[in-house]
Amino acid sequence: MTTVTTRTVAYPADNLTMIGHLALPAGAGRRPAVLVGPEGTGLSDVERGRAEALAELGYVALAFDLHGGRYLADPDEMLARCLPLLADPDRMRGIGHAALDVLRAEPRADLDRTAAVGYGTGGAIALELGRDGVDLPAIATVNALTTGRPGEAARIRCPVWAGVGSEDPIMPPAQREAFTAEMQAAGVDWRLVVYGGALHAFHHPTVDHTVRPGVGYHPRHARRAWRDVVALLAECLPVRDRPDHPICS
Repeated sequence: MTTVTTRTVAYPADNLTMIGHLALPAGAGRRPAVLVGPEGTGLSDVERGRAEALAELGYVALAFDLHGGRYLADPDEMLARCLPLLADPDRMRGIGHAALDVLRAEPRADLDRTAAVGYGTGGAIALELGRDGVDLPAIATVNALTTGRPGEAARIRCPVWAGVGSEDPIMPPAQREAFTAEMQAAGVDWRLVVYGGALHAFHHPTVDHTVRPGVGYHPRHARRAWRDVVALLAECLPVRDRPDHPICS
């Protein structure tokens, strides 16, 4: 196990003061970097832990904030905040760019090698960065099969990996088809993995507050989805001085 250093970072976005979680790997040199976007409820220990797991693999990782340091446990409050956000690509891009600027300002981050990983609303923001033409080596999303404004997916210049549960009522088959049609028409190098029997947010451990219907944890598929994300990063954004880093063939 390597030594990971973490710190909170405050930065402005969406008329709020966001509080992100930055994780740095051992050493002093520059490393490839990864944005980690949270579910609609907001930044939690789950995403902080994933940033730290990526730092263990040698990445500089920033788990970014959505709600100005708040975690929205109440489903109605979360929807009231997220539905207008998801309907506004420019707002999503603003949140994503603000986080990306923080990550790229970190001296240990390789400015030319920064990927985006996101869950739910955070995944939609990752996709909007791609649709905005940001030069990313990879985008990975879970529960975020959103479609963008017509034609803008052609600006995505990297592989896109997407994961979804087969029983996710929030991302039903029609939405999967619309997403894949958009990616295919734009000539994107895309992959979609459907995890059998899984609900929405299947990657997120069970919480102690009320959740929307159709949300549920699936431990086995959660582990598989994480391995798939790590494999995409290993393929597209390898840590060059880590010979033990798993490389996807």
